[in-house]
Amino acid sequence: MSKFYARRRVSILAALSGLIASVALFNAPTASAALPTPVSAATARGYLAQLTVATEDRTGYDRDLFPHWITQSGSCNTREVVLKRDGTDVVQDSSCAAVSGSWYSVYDGATWTAASDLDIDHLVPLAEAWDSGADSWTTSRRQSFANDLTRPQLIAVTDNVNQAKGDQDPAQWMPSRTDYRCTYVRAWVQVKYYYGLSVDSAEKSALTNYLASC
Repeated sequence: MSKFYARRRVSILAALSGLIASVALFNAPTASAALPTPVSAATARGYLAQLTVATEDRTGYDRDLFPHWITQSGSCNTREVVLKRDGTDVVQDSSCAAVSGSWYSVYDGATWTAASDLDIDHLVPLAEAWDSGADSWTTSRRQSFANDLTRPQLIAVTDNVNQAKGDQDPAQWMPSRTDYRCTYVRAWVQVKYYYGLSVDSAEKSALTNYLASC
């Protein structure tokens, strides 16, 4: 093969690769949540084995005991930071409110263009944390938990899906998108392990079963 035809072949292959990549991009969701990547399934299984199994106790729970959506920088609070992080082409006004953008909800596969259609889910719900040991925490630690941008604890999702989830654990509720469930349980276990929270027996059984198929 001459050098001319070899170079031409390389150029054609490069063009085809670019076209394929463009098609894939076009067909992809318009946005995808940027939840911090959770630990691997193997690590999550190791963490789960170390979690204390205990009966839940909600005595005294009050959402206000977890100060949330605190200021992160300038005029931006935690909710606004997550909306910016998890969206595509997000435009914020002078008060940091998202006025346009696109958000893909990984729980149900819906795409939204209005921030009002999204809730910021506490992956491990505040009430669930209270039941599992946060009742003994200081207010400062509960605030850190409720605004944690480092662990895979906060994610922008469809508002009514988040409301349907409520304070349920993985034995009671899981995302309808089955291909996200492995990510979800890995994140759940990582958050519980980091904060030293317990699991109840049904919760541990559900997590064990989901992680076994990851």
